Amino acid sequence: QVQLVESGGRSVQAGDSLRLSCVASARTFSFYSMGWFRQAPGKERDFVAAIRWSSGTTYYTDSIKGRFTISRDVATNTVYLRMDSLNPADTAIYFCAAGPRITNYCETRSYNSWGQGTQVTVSS
Repeated sequence: QVQLVESGGRSVQAGDSLRLSCVASARTFSFYSMGWFRQAPGKERDFVAAIRWSSGTTYYTDSIKGRFTISRDVATNTVYLRMDSLNPADTAIYFCAAGPRITNYCETRSYNSWGQGTQVTVSS
């Protein structure tokens, strides 16, 4: 498993931008993928975006396409989630996740490592 530490969540106004970071500690990371999920109060944990570590190929859920961007820094084992044009519906705890040889990026069970989460609150 991989240790993951997220940061960057905070309270913002609608229309603002925010960048979340997730630092991963792993000795070998090339065959992993990393993802971002979010969980609003009383709701299930939903897939947001994922990136294949070796190729940089990205995947997004439809509801955030064009507003959110996932990226990685190989040198620092860090994955980012850039979020633009935030709205109150984006309010949630955002979780970073990692897993080896993932084929279904949308499923939480595909990932074997999770961060503690970072709270994002968007006010109207």
